[in-house]
Amino acid sequence: MSNKAKVTVVIPNYNGLKFMDPCFKALDLQLCRDFELLVVDNGSTDGSVEWLKEHRLPSIFLETNTGFSGAVNVGIKAAKTPYVILLNNDTEAEPEYVGELLKAIEASPKIFSVSPKMIQLYHKELMDDGGDMYSIMGWAYQRGVGQEIERYDRPCHIFSACAGAAIYRREVFEKIGYFDEMHFAYLEDIDVGYRAKIAGYYNLYCPSAKVFHVGSGTSGSKYNSFKVKLAARNNVYLNYKNMPAPQLLINSIPIAAGIAGKYCFFKKLGFEKDYVAGVLEGIKTVKKTRKVPYRKEDFHNYLAIEWELIYGAALYIYEFSRRQIRKKMAGPAKS
Repeated sequence: MSNKAKVTVVIPNYNGLKFMDPCFKALDLQLCRDFELLVVDNGSTDGSVEWLKEHRLPSIFLETNTGFSGAVNVGIKAAKTPYVILLNNDTEAEPEYVGELLKAIEASPKIFSVSPKMIQLYHKELMDDGGDMYSIMGWAYQRGVGQEIERYDRPCHIFSACAGAAIYRREVFEKIGYFDEMHFAYLEDIDVGYRAKIAGYYNLYCPSAKVFHVGSGTSGSKYNSFKVKLAARNNVYLNYKNMPAPQLLINSIPIAAGIAGKYCFFKKLGFEKDYVAGVLEGIKTVKKTRKVPYRKEDFHNYLAIEWELIYGAALYIYEFSRRQIRKKMAGPAKS
């Protein structure tokens, strides 16, 4: 690794011992060596601490689990490089990954973050994430999830980068704030990307940087009580913090419709009580969050964001429809 590294790869870890070996082996094969490594362990009890010490990897050991946001904030603040890559432990990066992300973010000082092409590790023909999107109904989603990887070969603007494998311009955090630790986990990357957009920065998707992702490596399955409740609460925070009062009022009807839609969705899965509990907790505690101060000079950025929220809703409907058609064409699963 270079003595004058440009980027620090920060890996948050909580009881992810089983992912360690493949994750670090993939980083050892990077063609670009212009990076430093830093693991932030969130009070693991599965042998991760001993493994990291045995392999003498640069690490910061926290006594308790501070959540994704708390861990990556420690790593970002400890880094000395102009850029940081936040990389989940349940990933395996392709050899060009670091170099392509660096090339992309160095293209303009107005780029805050770049998201790679995240591919499902166990279904390598399908996308996991092509950048994160947000909609006027208050729904956040992974662009391209479950779609064929060939459909996502073009670079483009996205609402925010997925913090599971993205590169960030470190100095911008000093201006807009770090990851919100009230979030603990989930939607914290949408939130920080939103704040960057308000400040006039933008976020990109870079398909030439590829990483394979297990998904739900720490919290478990795609949907569980913990995730549903936390994401619902954080959704309330996200809208309140980043939308000025007039924008919140304008969007109140689609946001309410989005909440109703999510309730119906989670009722089918048996998580409706967790979802309602999360929304109510968010409403009760939202004033504890730090609301982005409105500035007149950012008005045009808010207008652009409003359009993106409308576009995000249309894209969600389109991608959801494609997934449903694909499922029908695939037919019922064989027993």
